[in-house]
Amino acid sequence: MQERSWDQLDIAFISADAYVDHPSFGTALLARLMESKGYRVGIIAQPRWDSTEDFLKMGKPRLACMISGGNIDSMVSHYTANAKPRSEDEYSPGGKAGFRPDRATLSYTNRARQAYGKDTPILIGGLEASLRRLSHYDYWTDKVRKPILLDAKADLLVYGMGELQTLEILARLEKGELIKDIQDVRGTVFALSEKSLEELDTMYRTITLPSFEEVSDRDKQSNTPSEEGKKAYAKAFNLQMTHENPILGERIIQKCMDRAVVQNPPAHPLTAEQFDLMYSFPYTLNAHPDYQKMGGIPALEEVRFSITSNRGCYGSCSFCAITSHQGRMIQIRSKESLVQEAQRMVRHPSFKGYIHDLGGPTANFQGRACDRQETYGPCPTKECLYPDPCANLKDSHEHYLDILEALEAVPGVKKVFIRSGIRYDYLLKVATEKTRRRFMNHLVLKNVSGQLKVAPEHVDPQVLDAMGKPKAELYDKFSELYKQTNEELGKRQFLIPYFIAAHPGSTLDSAIELALYMHKTGFVPDQVQEFYPTPGTVSTCMYYTGLDPRPQKNYAPIYIPKGRERHLQRALLQYNKAENRSMVVEALEKANRKELSRVLLARR
Repeated sequence: MQERSWDQLDIAFISADAYVDHPSFGTALLARLMESKGYRVGIIAQPRWDSTEDFLKMGKPRLACMISGGNIDSMVSHYTANAKPRSEDEYSPGGKAGFRPDRATLSYTNRARQAYGKDTPILIGGLEASLRRLSHYDYWTDKVRKPILLDAKADLLVYGMGELQTLEILARLEKGELIKDIQDVRGTVFALSEKSLEELDTMYRTITLPSFEEVSDRDKQSNTPSEEGKKAYAKAFNLQMTHENPILGERIIQKCMDRAVVQNPPAHPLTAEQFDLMYSFPYTLNAHPDYQKMGGIPALEEVRFSITSNRGCYGSCSFCAITSHQGRMIQIRSKESLVQEAQRMVRHPSFKGYIHDLGGPTANFQGRACDRQETYGPCPTKECLYPDPCANLKDSHEHYLDILEALEAVPGVKKVFIRSGIRYDYLLKVATEKTRRRFMNHLVLKNVSGQLKVAPEHVDPQVLDAMGKPKAELYDKFSELYKQTNEELGKRQFLIPYFIAAHPGSTLDSAIELALYMHKTGFVPDQVQEFYPTPGTVSTCMYYTGLDPRPQKNYAPIYIPKGRERHLQRALLQYNKAENRSMVVEALEKANRKELSRVLLARR
């Protein structure tokens, strides 16, 4: 601050992640954006939360304090799917745990209020706040929690990626507007007293959800969630999910005790020009130098030389929260912007010629799903790919090939890999035969380094249906196409599938079918992901309520594996490990399929 002759910050930006100056880290991206508009921004990364000392290192901010829980939810960062503490944190110095508190957004907001006083506006955002913006099931306490804005006692919540909202809020604060009067910014949530709801302006049509009291209702005798409470929760989630439309714009209101939270419509999708701007800033692509002596920041190494080309996803995976955070409308950058980023990357002293990824949530989603979205936004009760691709779905593989070839032509770039994953059902069912062949040839020749990772997640039809994933036959078809293309081009590269154990809808029989499929194909994964009920996903709603909240399912009951069965299902997916042998036997006995032990447990 002294070197810049600053006597006061405009914004104190508090983050639960270590500071990394790379656009894959939300703190850096937003801070660079605010800086480009002339704001004085100070980043307080992973402050001690037991005192105000770190919060006051750069004094009291003039305009606002902004708080982010980081790139990863702090509870997910701290605990495994079995709620056991993790010993590592990829977003902290040396990859060590302990640099951030549980529920970081709540903890930091409390301390910031103590440090800066009631007159400093506090804005909360990032993934942790975004996915907890309304009443939500909390896996770690096994209860429904209030909207995080009320728990944190912050002034305003920014949900989604946040760039447009942040600039509008700061501009209005700069003009002297009080934070309590900023109630119409898209992509924000604010709180009111229940009485004040009657005075709320009518610029948006409103959708009222079942209240916090209704969705969290518990049986008084057993102290377990009541059937009425679970049904109300599923209804609230359904309404929230089907009204996430940035084009038509509707407000969502949920009452909680004597208060209410009001969610404004999502922010408009970024234009290519706006998106390009975010990646034009002089990022160093390095972690703060103070971290070097502590071992650096492990999360940086995976993405340092990766390029984000798109944002948003219409893939409809039930277990993923990207649609709730980034939206279903794909936003893309221009080819010129991507080439310029690659050219800057080449000049980095550590760059060896390899761009590790070109993509986003899904690499081959490189444009709007259909023309209709421009006028009406995403369909509220229909998915683009589930259960089958929509007839209006547009193919963007040619565009993806175009930008891949443009980056591969940049002097100093040896190869561009694809790591962020492709939707093989989109390739197989939407692309023309000519485009599909050209894409596969290019992929196998230039974009794979020995292994291509894809995510079929399961093979059992009822589990795939619950997941919103394509049929197993399509994975087999893609696997054969990948193998065939490798043989034709003289390559020997492998397909590595991801699978999830114990997802809603999965019975022991489902897990056994997947184990038998693995036995048949000769592939057993080294790592298996056990379903993790995190805020903001369809699957988490299923897990808590035992109901399917998707519009086409009409709250149908769904089987939920819990307790020891979760571990048995996971063991089945790694049936060949000696330490899993007794659990596999137990699972087969419980499913009355003990005869399969001769198949799965045969010595090899």
